[in-house]
Amino acid sequence: MTQLNNHDEVISRLADGYKEEFAEEVASDERFHELLQTLSDEFVEKHLPIVQEDDATDVAMELFMRVTTRSV
Repeated sequence: MTQLNNHDEVISRLADGYKEEFAEEVASDERFHELLQTLSDEFVEKHLPIVQEDDATDVAMELFMRVTTRSV
């Protein structure tokens, strides 16, 4: 059991060492931006009764711009 705990600790420390670099890479990846845009569009469509398509797109873009990626 001790060996597994040591293994878990090593994995956790390794991830901690790379979390900032990973967050930066994710944030700069175009696929991440596309996914956020898709998710914000779907959220607006599902939760907000906006009739004008341009308005829905604008709200979705504002939501998209308010999301950030950071390490925790």
